[in-house]
Amino acid sequence: MTVSSPTAVPTRVRGGAATLLVAVLAGLALGAVDLAGQLLLPYPWANLANSPAVWAAAAFALGAGLRAGRARAIAAGIVLLLVAVESYYLAATLVLGDDLANLWSPTTLIWLFAGVLAGVVFGPAGAAWRAGRWWPATVAVALLGAVFVAEGARAFRTVNLPTGAILAVLGLALVLLLARSARQRLVALAVLVPLAALGAVGYLGAGLATG
Repeated sequence: MTVSSPTAVPTRVRGGAATLLVAVLAGLALGAVDLAGQLLLPYPWANLANSPAVWAAAAFALGAGLRAGRARAIAAGIVLLLVAVESYYLAATLVLGDDLANLWSPTTLIWLFAGVLAGVVFGPAGAAWRAGRWWPATVAVALLGAVFVAEGARAFRTVNLPTGAILAVLGLALVLLLARSARQRLVALAVLVPLAALGAVGYLGAGLATG
């Protein structure tokens, strides 16, 4: 029979609270930066500020940066994106005079739902990449690249060629940069293809891609 250290639970609680705080602060920043990017950057770069793929990458980066387990990475990814959605609409209210009701509009609810899904997938994907186990890390890199390529395909379909090209190049570049060996790059690129195809179908259904 084992007895837990009396400091174990408080340590976990403190770790969870720190994770939550980091996710909230990152979400506040992401939403505000999104709006600023749309207002300040020239076309087609402004489209990237409001790109779902970029937001997914933020969840991936947070999951990787926290060096936490799967459960905490999922929670962090979800909180990050939920806060970012509301931060974006709040910033639009303060800066552009948009209606405060946008914070709870049907469109916002759709984005919040999408944020939960993306947080569940990309938060732990970042953690898996950081952990370095070969197959989970390979799939994680492929997932990250695929979401950019899928959104790029959606942009091509809507004849938004510059944005589509940038997104596709970013997706491939992320795989090449984050994979840790030539073999992992090749396998990740192969896995990316079906994942990107599934993602493109998802974008068509949800209508959330930039364009």
